Parts: sequence; structure tokens; C-alpha cells
Amino acid sequence: MKIVLLGYGKMGQLIERFALKRGHEVVLIVDEQNRDSIELEDIEDADVAIDFSTPHAALDNISLCFEANLPIVVGTTGWYENLEEVKQITLSSDQSLLYGSNFSIGVNVFFHINKMLAKAINPYKQYDVQVEEIHHIHKLDAPSGTAITIAEGILGEVDQKKSWVNSVEGSGEEVIAKPDELLIESLRIEEVPGTHTVLYSSEVDQIEFKHTAHSREGFALGAVIAAEWLQGKKGFFQVTEMFDFNS
Repeated sequence: MKIVLLGYGKMGQLIERFALKRGHEVVLIVDEQNRDSIELEDIEDADVAIDFSTPHAALDNISLCFEANLPIVVGTTGWYENLEEVKQITLSSDQSLLYGSNFSIGVNVFFHINKMLAKAINPYKQYDVQVEEIHHIHKLDAPSGTAITIAEGILGEVDQKKSWVNSVEGSGEEVIAKPDELLIESLRIEEVPGTHTVLYSSEVDQIEFKHTAHSREGFALGAVIAAEWLQGKKGFFQVTEMFDFNS
């Protein structure tokens, strides 16, 4: 595949490394320095774009790729308030987009088991649940997209929780969740790649379900695999559609 990289921070550099290792070619790298000078003809010969830029740049990158009829994998989070709008544009213009809060294989297994655990716990109302996410201090959005996906998986199965609220450590704003709210606690610590924990607590015990990333490499490899999976497909896809855990 001929790949356009949109964003060339630590994740973009890792994606480039895994793309080359898997026999692909990176034909263009777009970052803040050259973003305004990119023309349609610069990307029209590519096979796919992979976006790990910033929340404010992601929507512009999606629009650019659609103008060039270029399939795009979007790993950037923080733009999901526009998700439905982007979905409608993708489908109405016969484009190809795959998005996800986390492309790690391990995290997607975690997403699946998270829903199963929530469903199993649901009848036992003595358990309260909350989510904790820890990331590096450079992360721009809180809560993380991965934490939101985890929370949505819980909300879909646990009757007593109707919505989530976010508490960011060090923000100076105290957030107390109501009984029908799912608390997501966000911590930003040095260079932590990503740790997500689901806690079910009762008066007599606690169940802890946790995923710890040792590096960003799992995210980067998963993004390249997602780009491979998207080839030849039209439509609006979530990363979870790459995995068939029910077969």
C-alpha cells in the first residue's frame, strides 16, 4: 500500500516504522509545518491515509481525503461530537473511513470482555462501577477516547448507569458522580502510554479489570493492520468491526 501519514508525532513515527516493516510505502508525511501547502494531487495516488494528528486537525484531514477519494483510518480522538455528521458525509459520498479510540489488539479484546463483565454484574445492584484512565502529560483530550469506549460499553449493559462524567486530577474542579452517573477519573502522569481500569466495588469486595500498555507500539501496529483491512471496502467503520470475537 501507498500510505499518507497525517500527523508525525511519536505515533506517526511508529506507524511509519511498522508500515515499512510490513512492506508498505509511506509516500507523504503531513504535519503542522506543511499542512497548509498540501494539494489534492499530492495524495491522489495513495491507497490510504492514516490520521494521528490533533483533534482540531482531524476533521480537515478527513475532508481533504474525501475530496481525493482516499480511504482514511482515523486514530485521533477528541472530535467525536462530529461523529454522526462525518458518518452521514462518508455514506452519502461513498467514501471509506475507519475510526477507533484504540487500535491495539489487546485493548479491543478488553472492550469485548468489558461488555461481558458489565452484563454479568448488572443483576447485582450492590456493585458500583467506575473507570480510571492514566496517560502521559502530552495527551490533549480527557477522558481518553479509549476510556469513553469502555464507559459506553458499560452504559450499554448496566441499567443503573445512564451517562458518564469526567474528573481530571489536578484540574481544581471537584466532580462527584450521581448514583446514575459513571465516573471516569483521568490522570496525567509523565510518559505513561496508557492504563485503563474498570472497578466494581461493593461493601464486601472489589473486582478490578485492567489493561496496561507497555508502549505505543501496539496502537501503531493496529493502525497499519486497520489500513490493510480497509482496502477495497466502502463505508463508515469502527475498529471493533475488524475483530470477530463471536465466531
